[in-house]
Amino acid sequence: MYNQKIIHDRQKQVSEEHLAFLRDIRKNEIFVRVTQVAILVLFFVMWELAANYGFIDSFITSQPSRMFRTLIGLHENGSLYIHIGYTLLETIGGFVSGTLLGIGIAILLWWSDFLARVLDPYLVVLNSLPKIALGPIILVWIGAGMPAIITMALIISLVVTIIGVYNGFRQVDEDKIKLLKTFGATRLQILRKVMLPASISTIVSAMKINVGLAWVGVIVGEFLVSKAGLGYLIVYGGQVFKLDLVMTSVIILAILAALMYQFVSWLEKRMIKWN
Repeated sequence: MYNQKIIHDRQKQVSEEHLAFLRDIRKNEIFVRVTQVAILVLFFVMWELAANYGFIDSFITSQPSRMFRTLIGLHENGSLYIHIGYTLLETIGGFVSGTLLGIGIAILLWWSDFLARVLDPYLVVLNSLPKIALGPIILVWIGAGMPAIITMALIISLVVTIIGVYNGFRQVDEDKIKLLKTFGATRLQILRKVMLPASISTIVSAMKINVGLAWVGVIVGEFLVSKAGLGYLIVYGGQVFKLDLVMTSVIILAILAALMYQFVSWLEKRMIKWN
């Protein structure tokens, strides 16, 4: 009985220490979030004050109050959601297609060592090539419109995904692969049981990179050809010197990109839990 009481007291002490540790982690996370929000609020307040007191030219840099009025105007005439919808649809299309196609090609390169050795120099060249320069060619081949913009986003993110995921495959522990081969596992079984689960972190990292690259591809495409979308608003605002419209569109882009990145981070947690 005495020993059981000692064990119970120790378990209770460990449990209380663990709960205290979890509370400290939670407090630290809250403090980090509050600090992040405070920095953002302080930035916009300083921006507004600098414009009001003439430290910066509000015509060139705009200011939060003018951007807010621009946002309200876009909301009232209904064009805000049309432009956001176009850009979001194009970005999601480019992001998903670039990620899936990149992972598929990386699997093919892992599957065939001969194919990987043949395509390696071409991937290096394509990765160093400024894909934005292909924009006019894509417009000629595909034509003006949403398909050309999605293709632009796909091309920008494709090679990076292929190289990143394929390198992740190559870093998987060879002993695990040899063990499965010893038990007669097929190539497909090795892919399903070892390669993909072991490369989840690499795949998620490629997805996080693709978030930014997809937005870059879409905005560049909208600069060139689109008649709707946030990229179109930026170009139009610059042409008619409505810099409030330009800055408002940039802020909306930043918010949408951050939300998309947070979604990928949430997806990462789900994938790790599944793995």
